Formats: sequence, structure tokens, C-alpha cells
Amino acid sequence: MSDTAAETEKEPAERSVDETAEQVPVEAAQLSREQRFERRAAAWKAAQRVLWRPSYQQTVRERLAWLNDAAEGVYDLGRRVDMYGDGIVEALEGRVAELLGKEAAAFFPTGTMAQQVALRCWAGHTGNPAVAVHALSHPEVHERHAFSQVSGLRPVRVTDEPRLPTAEEIRDFAEPFGALMLELPLRDAGFVLPSWEELSEAVEAARERDAVVHFDGARLWECTTHFGRPLEEIADLADSVYVSFYKSLDGLGGAAIAGPKTLIDEAKTWRHRYGGMVLQQFPTALAALIGLERELPRLPEYVAHARVVATALREGFAEAGIPWARVHPEDPHTHQFQVWLPYDPDTLTVAGLRQTEETKTGLFAQSWLRAGPGVAFTEVTVAEPGLQWTAEDVKAAVRDFVERLTDGASG
Repeated sequence: MSDTAAETEKEPAERSVDETAEQVPVEAAQLSREQRFERRAAAWKAAQRVLWRPSYQQTVRERLAWLNDAAEGVYDLGRRVDMYGDGIVEALEGRVAELLGKEAAAFFPTGTMAQQVALRCWAGHTGNPAVAVHALSHPEVHERHAFSQVSGLRPVRVTDEPRLPTAEEIRDFAEPFGALMLELPLRDAGFVLPSWEELSEAVEAARERDAVVHFDGARLWECTTHFGRPLEEIADLADSVYVSFYKSLDGLGGAAIAGPKTLIDEAKTWRHRYGGMVLQQFPTALAALIGLERELPRLPEYVAHARVVATALREGFAEAGIPWARVHPEDPHTHQFQVWLPYDPDTLTVAGLRQTEETKTGLFAQSWLRAGPGVAFTEVTVAEPGLQWTAEDVKAAVRDFVERLTDGASG
């Protein structure tokens, strides 16, 4: 951007949330991706009733205030800051190992790095770099082929069905693999989980093939309700487990892998080699400890209420006369699920934006994604703000959303 342009008008990326909300007309469907994000963030921030408030929509000042206010009592703030993984980072690692019932844990700045390191270590132990994965698993869909491009691993796809691999598929897979990675829940299939029996049988099938089992547990924290078992018992099925500190715990970022001490010691060596030995990580580690203290105990409550919200959404769209609508899964396995509607993403985005701005009520915080001609879907998260909603509140919001949706479609 030229100096002259900079003096007269800011680019969308440089505008504050409030400025974008004032300057972009709500009727304009042809907004850039950046403008839509800023516009939706502004509307969501001003809304009085939402199902979830994404932390990434907050300002730096707000996040710093949250960290400062919530930190007291979670960790001794009188201790010195961490240096290359000691202090508060070690305290977090110990807490994770305890929660998951593993010998040790290692903190990583990202989950992408953490899982590559864990599976690279297992490949060295088994002598086989092949990792059996689901075609919709996070490394296959969202990590730019990092396994093969960075770590010398060879992902092999057990299935592309919108569910976790079955024991039969694992047992009958046509080529050997050193590790089986199971994503719990499988986010891109709708945050779905198998039954406890199905999971146990899948793990046993991998053991029969002399493969190790690794859980991609980015969202493992909220799986206890579906399985009806504590975290420690779930994690005990796997040789190693990866967990995230921000996807469910509202942290600033960061991840950990937990498993045998021999694996974790080796993983810390590779963490250094991969560039994960950061001088100070106390803000991220502190936020993770806050999440374990505050959010982890509430996740079963969120999961239970997500089922109330999902049912009300499904019934609300049917009552509003939408010819085809899907909530998937119908009975959510976690506190997150998908909603599918027979409209294009632009129409849905504008209708949701208008509703949030005009009524201060928001149903859909996430983007709408095209799933085919005239069909789009979005992800719904139910967290603390959503607990205030009754089923009738949800249905009323659906009716209001559909009125704007059909007005926009007919116009």
C-alpha cells in the first residue's frame, strides 16, 4: 500500500474490529475473507447471547488481562520464569502425565511438532516408518504432508469412511505399519468417536500386528462423557497420547505428548532438533495450567448441554420449514458437532452476520464451508456461554436465522 493510501484509508487487515463493522455494509455479500472474519468477530464480540466465545476474537489486552486474573493460585507466580523447558513447563508436564496415567510427558509449542516427534521415535523403535492413519486425520488434511516432507514417515490410509477405522480394517490392511494413529475425536468427520468396545478392539487389532498405538488426542479432554471412563483409562489403551492445550482448554497454544519415560526422553532430544526448545514459554504453560484447572472439570457439562442444543437445532430447522437440514452427529459425541444446510456459504454467512448484529444473538461462530452444490456446513461449539440457552432459546434463534436466510435467498 502506498504512503498516500495509508494516510487516507487503512487496509482491511489493519482496521480494528470496530472500524470494520462500521465501514463494511451488512448487505454486501462480496466481502473478502479478511473482512468477513473481522466483521463476524465484531458482531460476535458485541453479541449478548452466544453458544461459545472464541478466544482468538479477543484483543491482546483482553487476553493478557485474562491470563493475569486467572493465574493466581494455579502456579506459584513468585518463582522465576522458565528457561528452556524447566520450572513451570516441567510442572505442566508432570500434571499432564498424572492426568493421563503415563510415566512422563513432554511439552511442545505445537501439536504438529509433537506428533511428528512421537511417531518418528516410534518408527525408530519398530523399524517401520509407515503410520496407519485415517484419510480425514489432521496430519493428512491440515499439516501440508508434514509427516512425509519433514519427518521421513509414510502415512498409509486405513479408511476414508466418516468414522474411526474398525478392527477388521486394521487387521486386514494390506501392508505392514509400525504405528496406528487414531484421532479422538475425528474432527473432520464431525467430531465422532467409536464406542468403547470398538476402540478397544481397534487397539487390539493393531497389537496383533505388532504395531504401537498413538492417540491424536487434541480433543481427548472431552471424550470422557462418551466413553463413560476417566482420562487415565482412555489413555491407557495407547502407547502414547498427544493432547492440545487450546482446542478445548482455551489456552494460548501448546501441546504435550505422554508415554513411557524412555520415549519421552528421546522425544525431548528431537524437540530440541526440531526447534522446539524455546527460551521462555511461561505464558503458554500458565494458560495450559489454567485450562486444566478451570475448563477441564466443566467439559462434561458442555458435552451434556451440546446434546440439548443439537436436538433443538434439528427440531428448530424442521419446524422452520427448511427442506433438508442435518445436525451431525444427531447426538453429539463431544461438545462440538456439525450443522449442514442446503444453501451456499455466502448466503449462510450473511444471514448469520445480520442476525448477530441486529439481535445481539449468535448461533454460528465458525465459517460456513462448501460441501457440494448448494450445500454448506459449519462447526458448532457449546461452552460456558451456551449453558445459559434453553432448548426454546435455540429454536427461537433458529426461527430468526431462517427468516433472514430465506429473505436473503429470495432477494
